[in-house]
Amino acid sequence: MHSEGTGQVAGVDVGGTFTDLVRLDQQTGEVRLAKVASTLDNQAFGVLNALSAAETDLAALDLIVHGTTTTTNAVLERKLSRTGLITTRGFRDVLEMGRRTRPQPYGMKGSFRPIIPRNLRLEVPERMDAAGQVLIPLDGDAVRDAAKALLDAGCESVVVHFLHSYANPAHELACGEILRGVWPNDHITLGHALLSESREFERGVTAAVNASVQPLLARYIRRLEDALAEGGYGSELLVMNGNGGMVSSRRVADEAAKTVMSGPASGVMAAAYTGRAAGIGELITYDMGGTSTDVALIRGAEPQVSNETEIEYAMPIHVPMVDVRTVGAGGGSIARVDAAGLLQVGPESAGSVPGPICYGRGGSQPTISDANLLLGRLDPARLAVEGGVSLDTVRDAFAALGAPLGLDAGQAAEAVIRVANARMAGAIRMVSVSLGADPRDFALFAFGGAGPLHACALAKELGIPRVLVPPRPGITNAIGCVVADLRHDYVRTLGRPLDTLDMDTLRAAFDEQAAEGEALIAAERVRLACVRRVHSVDMQFIGQTHLIRVPVPDPAISRAALQEAFERVYFDRFRVQLSEIRASVVNVNTSVIGERLPIDLSTLIDPTGRKGAVAEAQTGERPVRFGDAVFDTPVYRREWLPLNAVIEGPAVVEQMDTTVLLEPGDVARGDAQGNLLVEVAE
Repeated sequence: MHSEGTGQVAGVDVGGTFTDLVRLDQQTGEVRLAKVASTLDNQAFGVLNALSAAETDLAALDLIVHGTTTTTNAVLERKLSRTGLITTRGFRDVLEMGRRTRPQPYGMKGSFRPIIPRNLRLEVPERMDAAGQVLIPLDGDAVRDAAKALLDAGCESVVVHFLHSYANPAHELACGEILRGVWPNDHITLGHALLSESREFERGVTAAVNASVQPLLARYIRRLEDALAEGGYGSELLVMNGNGGMVSSRRVADEAAKTVMSGPASGVMAAAYTGRAAGIGELITYDMGGTSTDVALIRGAEPQVSNETEIEYAMPIHVPMVDVRTVGAGGGSIARVDAAGLLQVGPESAGSVPGPICYGRGGSQPTISDANLLLGRLDPARLAVEGGVSLDTVRDAFAALGAPLGLDAGQAAEAVIRVANARMAGAIRMVSVSLGADPRDFALFAFGGAGPLHACALAKELGIPRVLVPPRPGITNAIGCVVADLRHDYVRTLGRPLDTLDMDTLRAAFDEQAAEGEALIAAERVRLACVRRVHSVDMQFIGQTHLIRVPVPDPAISRAALQEAFERVYFDRFRVQLSEIRASVVNVNTSVIGERLPIDLSTLIDPTGRKGAVAEAQTGERPVRFGDAVFDTPVYRREWLPLNAVIEGPAVVEQMDTTVLLEPGDVARGDAQGNLLVEVAE
């Protein structure tokens, strides 16, 4: 492992609208920020533009950590590489049959399009049983014929997905060797190597997603590496994974599926890091952007990681990812009255073009941002500079929206905020109450461009006592790239009843996975504080379908202790005890985490700009509507507030990347890290 020289680290996060950058000089404390338009046709240009905007000397940088939406967008938009599948004879339709569930529990309609079409799913003779015994040997000639057929059909990547390969991967390994002799590139995905899990549908879809995005990610990373090298950068490029950790760009494309949803994960990692520094380990993260809102749960300063993420209907990606839930409510979400006469907000969004009415880019439909503007929560002067749209134009749109509901413009805007808050509160309940967690035991970590505007109202609705607003909410995902650790996750299926499981086998599985992860981390050119292991098992009562994760602090855990731990976790989640039913250990999980050296985030807001008193940070006041009442509300500049500032609501705190809204009765206090901690009025 190489140590940093100059101590300059840059984190770059590519979003749908903006590419954000934060550059920290750990020796001098200097911080540079940049927010530039994303270049979605080639994200590398946006990254380079952000580095340039921050006046970055690439040769002086020790490390660049990059969060990319390349794979996420490709999957959601189905702009994928042409991919073929080689599978066990008789099982070509596993990916299409799936679980035969409905898109909606009570819906009679729904559509599903498999990642790989049927004509590109080819079968070869081979068969393993569930115990890993060979029933039918692999036909190598059939593999070569299938590979030729897929290449003739224009496939760029290929998946090998054989039945029961988790129990014995010999046939997949042999098939991989044959393919490496005939396939023209390295885009070969062996299902067991990516996910050694017993469920054929989930393992197959995960492998198919990986292969479908692998060429796209490989090309993008290669372009970015070349461009950075031309600019003089000679150090390591790390890429964020969906598990909240980082991996070298040299290996990231091998397991490309792990980068899906890495954008939301980086924000959660920043929240965990910030909360840990502030002494608050129990957090609900709340990231509200322009199109959607992402929420997640952090316990003991550790984000919750799930192996069972479903990106969309019938598209499970079973690699470890930070458990983030998303709803279609963002600043650009459009408000309308539906055919039933009900007010709806989102999921349709005005996007960045034409955007909300107040952006002045041609938008004509009222949005959440427009509602906040009309209610006085956003500064018309700041938006008018860009678009020049008058407040009367926004007021007219809300008057038209509210007319069928018997509401005036102000009441309609207030109703839009309430409906949006209700949707976002539902998402927060999904990551807390539905998992057996009481929101009252947590603080709400508000970030994203719009999160701090709504956080206090949401906290009040959910009974959350405190809101934590970090120094730079609008670039939190880029900060997450800077503070994230190296991380490798492993899962292996055992599928044994606990009372007959060989505990030495369990311990050996933990040790083997840990050794593999530690070897990968040791090869990285990154200076680390320490390397730690996190073990767990996925368990269920025999006869159940769904799994529950049980932490295992000691790999040498006894059978009785594991049974007790499982029953405790099950009771915490479902409030029921079923001690008379036998338990089963399904999967063994290990995370190997290389913790990086601590980074001081207190300089994210330039300390030389802070004033000595709160009153000196006030820039004026304006009328702001809360419910049916209008308050003359003081407006503060965040960069001028002293670290120990105490502000009583109602108040508006403005900064470059967001606006913080304190409701009447709320009290915000600054801390040594530059955060605002808001005690929410009951």
